[in-house]
Parts: sequence; structure tokens; C-alpha cells
Amino acid sequence: MRPYSVHTLAIPDMTPAAVLNIIDQARRQEARSGQFLRHMRARAASLPDSITVEGYQPATCLFQFAIEYIEMAPRLIECVDACAREAGKSALFYPFIKAATRYFTQPSVLLAQYEGLDGLLIKAYLCHRLMEEMYENNRSIRSSQLVDIEAIQANLLAHQLIGEPFANELDQSITITVLQIARSPDYYELNLDPFVHQVKHAAWDWMREYWENLLIRNHIHFMLGPRS
Repeated sequence: MRPYSVHTLAIPDMTPAAVLNIIDQARRQEARSGQFLRHMRARAASLPDSITVEGYQPATCLFQFAIEYIEMAPRLIECVDACAREAGKSALFYPFIKAATRYFTQPSVLLAQYEGLDGLLIKAYLCHRLMEEMYENNRSIRSSQLVDIEAIQANLLAHQLIGEPFANELDQSITITVLQIARSPDYYELNLDPFVHQVKHAAWDWMREYWENLLIRNHIHFMLGPRS
């Protein structure tokens, strides 16, 4: 049996609704403490030259970006799950969906020490990066260009908000996870055109629009070259 073939598809207590409930709890905690907003103020002052925030309150723009980025994670999981089921590929995608959801519902000891929105940003970053690597490690999905440049830029910004070297360590953990799930070269060559076809239906359009406008509506821009 290939390592990415899984037959038990039930995900008890690991639904997107459960993740959204965790996010709601963290937002209520933030309303009392203001800790995450203070964190964003510090990050706003140390962004690289390639990232500009044009809002008159950069910390607030980064704060709202982070909230939307976090809230996107369970919706992305749900969308991938739905498309996989419609394409008849549930068993193949289940390990990715399970791993992405468990970042929130059953975090490792390392992640469990990060609380509130700070912790959720880390977990959302892991989720989004895992899905990005899932796309990149299959030929048919990769060639379909499902991942927009805006989604990649959002991940790059989240990387900066988390901060190095920890964000680099998270990236390394994603590489290990992907190797564990799809360690066989056969995964890259699998014909997943049915999944790609399903993803390109209208159900994915709202997600593409969300990514395309996430940075813009929060007054965040990436520059190809250094500031003059």
C-alpha cells in the first residue's frame, strides 16, 4: 500500500466549524488583552523593503490581514475536502486534510505553548503552507496553476509576521510532513486532473477572489525591487 493511501475518512471533532470556534475564542481573548495588536505594531516597524503597508495605521492593517488569513485556513481545508470527495479522491487527500486540521485541534507540544491569535497565526501558516506544498508536489496540480501569486505572497507576509528563525523551522517541519505523507515519487506523477477539474468549478472561485483581494483590501503591497 502506498503511504498516502488512507481508507478511514471520518474526521471526528476536527471539522472546520471546530476550528472556527477556536478562532472565535482567541478573538475574544485578544479583545481583552490587546497582545496580538501590540505584536503587529512591532512587526510593522520591521517589515522588509519588499512589503509596504499604505494604511495610516499599519499595525491595524496587519492585524486585520492576520485575522482574515487565520479564518481562511478552515475554509481552505473544507474546500479541498469537498473537491476531493467530488473528484473521488478522498483517500488521497485525507492525510493532508487531517494534518492541516490537527494543527488547530490537536497541536504538538511545541505549538500548544503559543496561545491566542499569535498561536493561531502560526497554525494557519502551517495549514496554508502544507496545502501549498501539496499542490507543488503533484505534476497535474502544479501545472494547473491553482495557487495564485497572491496566496504565495500572503504566506510570505505571514512568514514575516511570525518572524525568523522560527518561521524557517516551521517551513522545515512542513517539508518533513509532506515527505511523510507523499514520500513516494508516484505521488508527483499521479493524474489528479479530476481534482483540478473540480477545483476549477465555481466553488473555488470565491477562494481565488479572496486571495486576490486579501492584501489589497488591507493596504498591503509587495514590491519587486527595493524602495527608492
